[in-house]
Amino acid sequence: MNKYQITIITPTYNRANTLPHLYESLLKQTNKSFLWLIIDDGSSDGTETLAESWKAEQRIPIEYKYQKNGGKHRALNLGIAMIDTELTFIVDSDDWLPENSIEVILRYHHKYKNFSGLCGYSFLRFYSDGKVNEAFFPENEKISTYVQERINGGIGGDKAEVFYTDILKKFPFPVFGEEKFVPEDLIWVQMSGPYQMVHINECVYISDYLEGGLTKSGKRMKIKSPQGMTARADVYLKDKRVNRKTKIKMMLLYIIYGHFAEKSDKFLFTHTPEKIWYMLEWIPGIMLYFLWKRRYQK
Repeated sequence: MNKYQITIITPTYNRANTLPHLYESLLKQTNKSFLWLIIDDGSSDGTETLAESWKAEQRIPIEYKYQKNGGKHRALNLGIAMIDTELTFIVDSDDWLPENSIEVILRYHHKYKNFSGLCGYSFLRFYSDGKVNEAFFPENEKISTYVQERINGGIGGDKAEVFYTDILKKFPFPVFGEEKFVPEDLIWVQMSGPYQMVHINECVYISDYLEGGLTKSGKRMKIKSPQGMTARADVYLKDKRVNRKTKIKMMLLYIIYGHFAEKSDKFLFTHTPEKIWYMLEWIPGIMLYFLWKRRYQK
């Protein structure tokens, strides 16, 4: 059994300039019962040298693994397969943690770890100016699914999810050819229903979205990974618990990205359970497809 309770997994690509901030925040943690796993997604900026120098310092336990550049989802699949701690905490390479982050996480884990049907905990993210990322949860420590609390509850923005590792291993990210992006909520929705999370109004994660990051890269990045985006929309459309408003939006995205993926209308229509909405949204979906094609696909 691993002597640490939680693994912080950080997929990174050419972020040697921001990783030191995260490293310093890990050194300051009030609870040191964690391991830091760095998955280097093909960096060429000295990330390996940096990670190896930190390992040599032996101030916190660090594992480093290199892979050919293939995207965050491939890095997560590789790293999660390596993890043997109870909990897994995904922390991006341009973000950092408050000093009591691990302490807070493990306090709630001790409280709830014997509850059945849980896959983990959802905490708050703050920006560096101290403001919450989008919204607090309406009810603190509510046990609910991702779909019910976040999607149907209309809570946008990013949160800080900490997962039970054995559950997370059951839901690897799908891989589509050479595509380098798969949205994480494709997996979170699939986990929702079989499993619930505890939604907690405490900040354990600080982030600002940098230029060149996945969040800032926007539609161009997504258009380059249309199969992953189509699969994400499909997961939402097939989940009977997702509300109608969200499904209307996802049907538009299903049509748009399905065409970027060069899938025929016959294929898309046949493979969706929402056939009436496919017909109703086909015209605006096709119009948006051609608009995005002109604007973003250059």
